Parts: sequence; structure tokens; C-alpha cells
Amino acid sequence: MLSIIITHHKTPVLLKLCLKSIKENIGELEYETIIGDSESDREVRAEIQEKFPAIKFITFKKNIGYAKIVNAGLELAKGEYILILNADIIILKGAIERLLNFLKERPLVGLVGPQLLTFTNKVQDSCFHFPTLGAILARRTFLGKLKWGRKKIEEFVVRPMWDTRCPTSNVGHRVSHMGHMSHISNMAVDWVQGSAMMVRRSAVEKVGLLDERFFMYLEDADWCRRFWQNGFEVVYLPTAQMAHYYYRSSQSRGGLFDLLFNRYARIHLISAFKYFWKWRGIKLT
Repeated sequence: MLSIIITHHKTPVLLKLCLKSIKENIGELEYETIIGDSESDREVRAEIQEKFPAIKFITFKKNIGYAKIVNAGLELAKGEYILILNADIIILKGAIERLLNFLKERPLVGLVGPQLLTFTNKVQDSCFHFPTLGAILARRTFLGKLKWGRKKIEEFVVRPMWDTRCPTSNVGHRVSHMGHMSHISNMAVDWVQGSAMMVRRSAVEKVGLLDERFFMYLEDADWCRRFWQNGFEVVYLPTAQMAHYYYRSSQSRGGLFDLLFNRYARIHLISAFKYFWKWRGIKLT
């Protein structure tokens, strides 16, 4: 059975679209749906359950953060495979089946992420090299507009090319440089964005749950790194596509203004400090 965990925080319109897209594209798969609902609204829950009566809700009175919501869902989920989604994801045709079949056919893969598209059908950046201090500074400050900063961002983001001929790499052989990424379809990457990812339960049991010290941001990078640390591949699968209503709440005007006045930018920076401190001096082999 497949378990689907959806993280939701005050976007009921998007949540309804997400649920509708799952129902329309799940096919004959046996599945359960669990919604982790932050700052839960009783009326919204009642409306959702009237349309989708089989859904299980985990409700929270306040916004407890992504990691705690997902972990609550993981502890309740019964499936051998688990699809984790943000409520702003729309499932496209064949995506769930392709992710699921990919995991079933490749026992070394513990976590796989789809290609994310905007609602105008543009490819989003959703797979990355592990964060560096330079990349964080370039993405969070005016340094990203300089030649040095642009280079750091290019080194951080993975932008694979499309080709259906190339299989996934072996464990330990992640893509390490932009120049080595042409003409591949599925590829082992350092980490994929947590907005949409599928995991196998047996891998989670070995790796452990998400680190709840991260309220928001980089908990997905940390989790993927732990998958690699425990001998599992993390793979980006562009043949499985999902639409993502992406709003970058951690950046509004950019630079120091965000760090001073944007709450989400400050949370992002705090998460970066936690991430670098946690992984200081530790290298993957």
C-alpha cells in the first residue's frame, strides 16, 4: 500500500486541488491519505472530509513546522512506500506510478523526487548539491548578484538535461559537478526539495525521522544526507512530473532587508546555522 502524507498550513484552495489531482491520477493503487494540518480550521476540515471521507487528519493548534508534521504522518502511515507532499503540489498523469515503480525496481534507492513544474509549465529547480556557506550567502544576500555569487548558485543548483537512456548511478557516486550532468534522465543527487518526495518505509526505519530541530528549510537536505550516510541513494526522476505553486516566502526584497524584516528569511538563516553545525567535520564517502 502507498501512504500519502500532505503538509498543510492555511491554503485550503490549494489543498483541495492537490487532493483532486491525487484522486484523478492514482489509478488502481491501494492508498491512504494523511493530512498534517497546522493551525487547523474545523470548518475547512469538515469541508474536506465531506468531499474526501477516507482522509485522516492530524491537527495542530499552531504551526509546528514541516519536520514535526511529516514525522507525525510517518508514524501513522501504514504503507510500504510513502509519498510526502506539500499542499501546493498538483499531481500530473503517471507521476505517482513512475515514482513507485522506480523505487520498487531499485532497492538501493531510498528516496526519489519528481520534476517540479510551475503552473505555467516551466521547470523549477528542485534538486541540489549539499549546501555550502557560499551558496547560502549568495542566495540570501546581494552577493548573489556578483560574479562570485552567481557561480556559487550555479554550483549549488543541479539542472539535469533530458534523456531517457541513462540509468541511475550506484550508491556513493552522486553527481559532483555541473559539467558532468548532460543527457541524463534519472540521476542520483545530493538532495531533492521536500515539497514532493517518495520514500520506502524500510529505508526510513534505518535512517530515522526528520530532524525536528529544523522548523523550516534544510530539513530535507539534512534528511537526504542521512539517507546517503546510511547507504541509500537519493534520486531525481524527471519522467515523473508534478506542478508546484511555488511562493518563496523567505525572499521578498532580497539582501539585508530580508534578514532584518522577513521572518522566513531569518528562519532560513537559523536553519542554515543548525545544518552547518550539525554536519561540521563530517564527510560522506
